[in-house]
Amino acid sequence: MPISEETVTFFNRTVTEYDPAEPVTLSDDTVYRLSLDYEDEQSMSELIEEFLGLIDKSQLSALIIGAWSDESDVSSAALVETLVRHAGELPNLRALFIGDMTYEEREISWIVQSDLTPLLNAFPQLEEFRVRGTDELKFQPFTHAKLRTLTIESGGLPDSVVQSLAASTMPALSHLELWLGTDGYGFSGNVALYQDLVAKLRTPTLAYLGLRNAEIADKLAVWLAGYELVGCLTTLDLSLGTLGDVGAEALFNSPYVPKLKTLNLEHHYISEEWQEKLKSLPITVDLSDPQDEDDDGDRYVAVSE
Repeated sequence: MPISEETVTFFNRTVTEYDPAEPVTLSDDTVYRLSLDYEDEQSMSELIEEFLGLIDKSQLSALIIGAWSDESDVSSAALVETLVRHAGELPNLRALFIGDMTYEEREISWIVQSDLTPLLNAFPQLEEFRVRGTDELKFQPFTHAKLRTLTIESGGLPDSVVQSLAASTMPALSHLELWLGTDGYGFSGNVALYQDLVAKLRTPTLAYLGLRNAEIADKLAVWLAGYELVGCLTTLDLSLGTLGDVGAEALFNSPYVPKLKTLNLEHHYISEEWQEKLKSLPITVDLSDPQDEDDDGDRYVAVSE
């Protein structure tokens, strides 16, 4: 299930594609997406400069960066440098998405990122930070007082990124969403790594925990079924992964899962018997997009390459 559609809402706003031929109007209802087409000769840094030159920079509160090059080896480093250079003129930037690309623009595991820590350090008012693609993605341990939503989408999340996040401090965090992916595209983690991460990043405000697109979904479910934090969440999201009956049974028997409002298991390998049992829980359980193992008994995450 490659990502085939551009993001339509972000930061509770409707996404509008930036078009140099059209007037630019900032509002609380829209967020602009900057993206280069294959035939564009300018760089993303130049496009950012152009866009910022048309607006009241002090009023920009959200921004999406889409495809930044038609060359497969160009990283996000230059655009990060450009945004950081203008940080003093963008005091109210509260939401940023780096890498909003469909598979036609770049497969998720071929999106070349960079060290994104400078963005978090430069924009202390950020409340939502979303990243797609983890090739060359790096974070240095950071402290961010305002960040509430952190989302990293990948076909294979490197251990180094998770370890850096575990060493960071986000006291306002309420939404933590990580796409773990598969070892064929960079994932090499285990349950212990994510136990450590969640233990260190959990806050009294954490309401959504998403460990999505995971080839170790069953093992994660067994752990989380016995983890008291789950009873304090609103949503537990294990969707897009390889969850089967082992994980389903653990979640069904958990003393904490019934305290949730929503359990998202979309794209799963759960038998009809266990699906029916999960449906009997007194919460909303998303069991859409059931999958079948292939002839060799293999399961696949929804998003990998």
